[in-house]
Amino acid sequence: MTAAEFKNPATTAILEAAKARRSIYTLKAESPIADEAIEQLVQHAVLHTPSSFNTQTGRIVLLLKEEHQKLWDIAISALEGLVAAGHVPKETFETQTKPKLNAFRNGYGTVLFFVDYESLAPIKEKFAIYADNFNPWALESNAMAQYLIWTALESEGFGANLQHYSPLIDEQVAKQWNLPASWKLDAQLVFGTPTAPAGEKAFSPLENRFKVFGK
Repeated sequence: MTAAEFKNPATTAILEAAKARRSIYTLKAESPIADEAIEQLVQHAVLHTPSSFNTQTGRIVLLLKEEHQKLWDIAISALEGLVAAGHVPKETFETQTKPKLNAFRNGYGTVLFFVDYESLAPIKEKFAIYADNFNPWALESNAMAQYLIWTALESEGFGANLQHYSPLIDEQVAKQWNLPASWKLDAQLVFGTPTAPAGEKAFSPLENRFKVFGK
């Protein structure tokens, strides 16, 4: 890729941060920044992530330290229930699934991403022609928040990885933190101080994934 010269140095910084964002699974329960800084980072994403028609359907819960550990205890318990019911082989759980869940638990925190689909009812009625599109658009907005927070956390020295344990843990999560029934869990971003770098990343040829016209 040919290097270009940007007018604003911040553009290069943004692109470098995007490049540095990776899935990192080897984490420890330490933080390179204050909890207040993490909270402010997440709040910024809540306020400034775009959404279609400014519907602002994203809902986020930040879990730190012991509260973060409670989440992954819930996940471990839920998977143990599947083992007991015969839906997951015990050996697979003990040798693969449980070590992976404990690795998540070893992190410093988790960001829970929800979508409040019920809040879309008025705008679906107002713009009925787009009614079927609002739910997918809400998920797209949620994905942007996930990417923004993930990238920002890595820029501050964290490692992170994105998980999807819904609907398995939804009921217990809502009960544990007394969350509104209209909040539907979409993803869990685990973060902590990395203990090992991300591995090499392979890229499909750019010419197969990008085209430009009018240049």
